[in-house]
Amino acid sequence: MIRVKREASLLEAFVPILFLIVFLSVNVYIFGDAALDGSNQIVLILSGGVAALMAFRLGYTWDEILGGVTKSINSAMPSMLILLMIGSLAGSWLISGIVPAMIYYGLLILSPTIFLFAACVVCAIVSMATGSSWTTSATVGIALIGIGQTMGIHEGLVAGAILSGAYFGDKMSPLSDTTNLAPAMAGTDLFTHIRYMAYTTLPSISITLVIFFVLGFMHDTASEDLGTAAVLQAIEAKFHVSIYLFIVPAVVIFMIVKKVPALPALLAGTLLGIVFALVFQPEVVREVAQYDGAAWQVMFVGCMKALYGSVGVNTSHEMVNELLSSGGMYGMLNTVWLIISAMIFGGVMEGSGLLKKIAHSIIQVVNSTGSLIASTAGTCLFFNVTASDQYLAIVVPGRMYADIYREKGLAPENLSRTLEDSGTVTSVLIPWNTCGAYHSSVLGVSTLAFAPYCFFNIISPIMTVLFGYLNLKIRKLTNKEKV
Repeated sequence: MIRVKREASLLEAFVPILFLIVFLSVNVYIFGDAALDGSNQIVLILSGGVAALMAFRLGYTWDEILGGVTKSINSAMPSMLILLMIGSLAGSWLISGIVPAMIYYGLLILSPTIFLFAACVVCAIVSMATGSSWTTSATVGIALIGIGQTMGIHEGLVAGAILSGAYFGDKMSPLSDTTNLAPAMAGTDLFTHIRYMAYTTLPSISITLVIFFVLGFMHDTASEDLGTAAVLQAIEAKFHVSIYLFIVPAVVIFMIVKKVPALPALLAGTLLGIVFALVFQPEVVREVAQYDGAAWQVMFVGCMKALYGSVGVNTSHEMVNELLSSGGMYGMLNTVWLIISAMIFGGVMEGSGLLKKIAHSIIQVVNSTGSLIASTAGTCLFFNVTASDQYLAIVVPGRMYADIYREKGLAPENLSRTLEDSGTVTSVLIPWNTCGAYHSSVLGVSTLAFAPYCFFNIISPIMTVLFGYLNLKIRKLTNKEKV
């Protein structure tokens, strides 16, 4: 029997969204930070089930629904593989002394008053060089979290500074995948896109840096000495701290700058970390191993445990013990579970046309340049929440709005800028989005804790909408371009 498909009504399209919002709200209210331990994943899967029921009502077959889910999960597979590799990299960089060395030298150089400002600037530079907020978070970000905690600065605030800088670099770097994707979807070229994006991005990062600078001076300097000297001594007593340890992160950054794919670059960094652990920190490897056997067996067990499992290094300082721990690849499995669950929901919503229906309904209320840009920004945020992936939040709105911008006489760089100002940067603010889940796992800070302090990510979409309503730097198509 042939099933006849029909288009969803707006109410039908919103039913799974409402189910998701209500039950996620109940979940967070009851479980708090523990909601990501599994209950949110269940809600996302159940919401996918509700969306599937609506898809059946619209005439879609089970094979078509499953095909949408499979396509969605496949699109997130590279992210999940990178996430697993980051877990191993964190373990190898811990036992090799790389992360402890970053914390050690960071405490010597930075003061609490300029720390947040400096953290944002450093992450912006690294992210510009690598084109990746993910790599920035997993390398210097981890160390900066440790330094900030040692200084007594709220971890959410530190993570907010890290991610603000990381996403500025991710947006503006020609090496970034999203920076290349947005102009491709809008129909403009890369460097026109970057040049046009600077109009909104530079004011956003400037405001962000001023905020972090002011917050730094508001930090309670009376609590500045929270045992920094004791932390330094604890690290020195346990690790051979050397500037040579920075060779490994330098190699990883160099590889990514040279456009080596992320997975091989991270694998190289992980293996180099193990080599440096064996050379510089053999005693730490033995401690992690907790194994009786031949010397080579002990070293093998210690390295493997760091790569796959939860490990910690015990020092004379309790705070240092908390900083110097890693979940390895195993520690990332819960986040992978969250991403898969989110992709199930997003896949059904996308494959059955429910998301498309909602987006088209939004387009119908557009009556000015400002409202068009605001609608685009809202649609990008909507897809980050519902499809749970920043790439979908760029690709789908980009496809939807390209013709509309042209019909309104607006140059495609207006669209590409709005896609990045809204789709790229807001992804990290959503706990079940691949970006929000990733950075939360890597930095060890819940998304709800750092989201209020990601000032750049919050200001950017507001800035692009403001430019739209004020008609600032809105390039119109020439008569020649309209043909």
